[in-house]
Amino acid sequence: MTKTHYDVDICIIGAGAGGLSIASGAAQLGRSVVLFEAEDMGGDCLNYGCVPSKALISAAKHAHAFSDGAPFGVKPAKAAIDFDKVKAHVQGVIDHIAPVDSQERFEGMGVTVLRERARFKDKRTVESDSHKVRAKRIIVATGSRASAPPIPGLDKVPYLTNETVFSMDKLPSHLLIIGAGPIGLELGQSFRRLGSDVTIVDIAPPLGRSEPEHAEALTKALEAEGVKFYAPVKTDKITHTKTSVTIHLDGGEKLKGSHLLVAAGRGAVVEGLNLEAAGVKYSRRGIDTDDCLRSSNKRVFAVGDVATDHDGRPRGGLTHAAGFHAGAIIKSFYFLPPLINRWKGKATTDRMPAAIYTAPELASIGLTEAQAREKGHNVKILKFEFEENDRAIAERDMEGEVKIVATNKGKILGASIIGEGAGDLIQMISVAMAGGMKISGLAQIISPYPTRGEAVKRAASSFYTETIFSPKTRKLAGLMTKFH
Repeated sequence: MTKTHYDVDICIIGAGAGGLSIASGAAQLGRSVVLFEAEDMGGDCLNYGCVPSKALISAAKHAHAFSDGAPFGVKPAKAAIDFDKVKAHVQGVIDHIAPVDSQERFEGMGVTVLRERARFKDKRTVESDSHKVRAKRIIVATGSRASAPPIPGLDKVPYLTNETVFSMDKLPSHLLIIGAGPIGLELGQSFRRLGSDVTIVDIAPPLGRSEPEHAEALTKALEAEGVKFYAPVKTDKITHTKTSVTIHLDGGEKLKGSHLLVAAGRGAVVEGLNLEAAGVKYSRRGIDTDDCLRSSNKRVFAVGDVATDHDGRPRGGLTHAAGFHAGAIIKSFYFLPPLINRWKGKATTDRMPAAIYTAPELASIGLTEAQAREKGHNVKILKFEFEENDRAIAERDMEGEVKIVATNKGKILGASIIGEGAGDLIQMISVAMAGGMKISGLAQIISPYPTRGEAVKRAASSFYTETIFSPKTRKLAGLMTKFH
C-alpha cells in the first residue's frame, strides 16, 4: 500500500490536553502540524476523566441536597434517581465541550488530523497504516490509562475503570472500589449519593500524598455519608459469580458487591509506539525526559502523563499539568533562542495545584508541612478554620480549613485547603506563588464580605498575630496614644 507522505514542523501523537494545546499554538503561529489520534479527540479528560466525573459529581450533589436541608428548615426527602437520565446528563456535558476538541476545529486551524494509530519508523519519522510523516520535532502525548494492581483473580473478574464506569446499564446496588485515591473517592461519594452502597478498599491509607489531617477529615466526611473504608488493608484475592464480585481481605473477611471499580493508579501509554526505532529511552512508567521535556532523541519530546523524569517519576497526571507542558513547549520552540532554552525552557514547577472534587473539596499546591520540614526549612504553619468564616456559617457548611506552609521569613512553600470551593480558593495561593508574593501580600488583599476567600487572608494574617499583639507592641500602642 502506498502511503501519503508529509514533511512538517511538528508531528504530534495523541489528541489529549497536551497534544491539542501544542497543535493549536503551533498552527496559530503558522507552523505545519500533523496530529495523530486513533481514538476519541479530547483524550481521557474529555471522554472518560475530568469532564464526565465532574458531571456525575454535579448530579450526585443535586441528589444529596434532597436529604440535606433540615438545618435550613427544608424537610428532607428521598431523591428519585433516573440513572438513564443521569447518564444522558453526563454525555450531554461531554457533547457540549467536544466541539472545542474536535477534528473539524483543528483542521480549521490548518492542522492535518490523521485518525490512525501512529508509531515511529526511525528517529525523525512517524508512520501509520496509510501515512508517513517526517518532522523537525515530534511530540508524544499519548497520556495514560487505568492500570490494574497484581491481585490474584482480578484478571478473571469483569471490572470497571474510569473508561467504562459511565456507560453502565444500571446503577450499582453495591459498588466495590479498589483505590482510595482521588478517583476512587470522587466516584465513591457520587455513587453513594445516587443511592449505591459503596465500599472502598486500598493497601494504603486514603490520599497518602495529602496533608494527613485533611485526608483524615475527608475520609470521615465520606464515612458520615455511608461510604465504607477498608484502608490500609491487604487483599488476598478477588472472585466473582454471574451476579456478584467478592473481595477477600487478608484475615478472612469478605466484601461482596454487585460491581467492581478499579481506580488504583494509571500507567503511561507507550506500547505500540516502537520507541526503540526512534532511540527513545522509556520504561513502563513513561518516556524519560529532561526538565525541558526532551527525550533521549533530541527531536522527540513527551508531554503530560506519558512524560517522566530521569528517575521515572511522572511529570504529569493532571490535565492542567499537560497544558502547562504545552505552554512550555511552545515557548521553548518559538519564543526562546536555543542557548537560552537550556535554562529558560524548563517545564518543571514547584507550584502545580491539584484538587479533589469531593464534598468537601480538598485542594493543594507546593510542599506539604512534612515535605517542607524534610527539606530543612524553618517552617511556620498558618491556619484558619471555616467554622470562623461568616459565609461558611451562613451556609451551614463549616467543615474544613485553610493551611499555609511558609518559612519564618514569609515565603510561601505550599498550602492545603479542605472545604467547600477549595479548588477555586487554592488559586489565590497559586497566583501568590507564581508572582513570588510573600505572606504579607496575601495578608493585604481586600476580600469582599462575606466570602470564603476571607479565610485565605485570615490564615495569611495570622503570620503576624504574635508580633502585632505582643507585649512590646502593646506598650508601643500605649506610648503612641499619648501623642494623638
